[in-house]
Amino acid sequence: MALDWDQLEKIQPTVLKMVKNSLLKNRVAHAYLLEGMRGTGKREIGLLTAKALLCLSPDSGYKPCESCVNCRRINSGNHPDVHVVEPDGLSIKKHQIKELQEEFSKKGVESSRKVYMVVHADKMSASASNSLLKFLEEPNSETVAFLLTEQFQQILPTILSRCQILSFKPLHPKALLQQLEENGVDAQNARILAYLTNDLNEAITLNGDDWFAQAQKIVLKLYEVLKKNPLEAMVTLQGDWYQHFKEKEQIDCGLDLLLLIFKDLLYIQLDKSEQIVYLKYREQLEQFALKVSARHLADQMAAILDAKRRLSANMNPQALMEQLVLKLQEGSLFV
Repeated sequence: MALDWDQLEKIQPTVLKMVKNSLLKNRVAHAYLLEGMRGTGKREIGLLTAKALLCLSPDSGYKPCESCVNCRRINSGNHPDVHVVEPDGLSIKKHQIKELQEEFSKKGVESSRKVYMVVHADKMSASASNSLLKFLEEPNSETVAFLLTEQFQQILPTILSRCQILSFKPLHPKALLQQLEENGVDAQNARILAYLTNDLNEAITLNGDDWFAQAQKIVLKLYEVLKKNPLEAMVTLQGDWYQHFKEKEQIDCGLDLLLLIFKDLLYIQLDKSEQIVYLKYREQLEQFALKVSARHLADQMAAILDAKRRLSANMNPQALMEQLVLKLQEGSLFV
């Protein structure tokens, strides 16, 4: 079910205030770049703005009514004047942008305006980016573009200069926690998921996935053996970690789960136990927290964050994890 204006305003108030002002003053830009983390509402607000532009009876002059034929068709994804382009495989190809240009050379089928959305705009091939740039350089007054990206720095500067940029803030974990609990997610998983993702749908999917439940157990086991000796930690990597965390996104999730353990230990040491997320393992964590210094915890968290950066740079996952385990143990970090 599509979220309405009031619901999305709670998630991204600053962005929607800018959109509202543009609509009321009739100063809608010909191109917007919506940038921010996954799950922060970029696609939803892009489509919400499309509905506001095409709505037959907007409330207060800017809120889509959600009940007219245009609003309903946009919600169902079949409005002829709203086009969404997504990566074909790993990238957005030149022919996809060319087809979009051809479509937009025609008049609107059911309205005077046309709206297009390019999802993962950072994944456009070089030729697709150049084609889009030509499209943006000669905007039709009745055409509005929304380019969505999680990788702002990957967009051509010449494209950026032709767009109004709307930056989406990460959702506060407390807000997502509340939404998860309202959707029936138990307190333990809700707290962990609220710190793993900004995306409610992704969080709910993970919650019902046996893979996620097993992932938590493997990560905790890895932490426990880290305190013993390098050999046992390497055995755990071979026997459990590599078998479970196979894809890049899964490995990244595993590193995030590991990082949360170290954060919990730090919260316990700072006497902020109410902030820990691994509620089920609280007693174990309190015992672990007695055996490590705050300085070493900071070093270990920095090592995990560095591993996440190297993973995103396509370092070999097996070499990365082996180096991380050794780094977490070097210098007698566990005392």
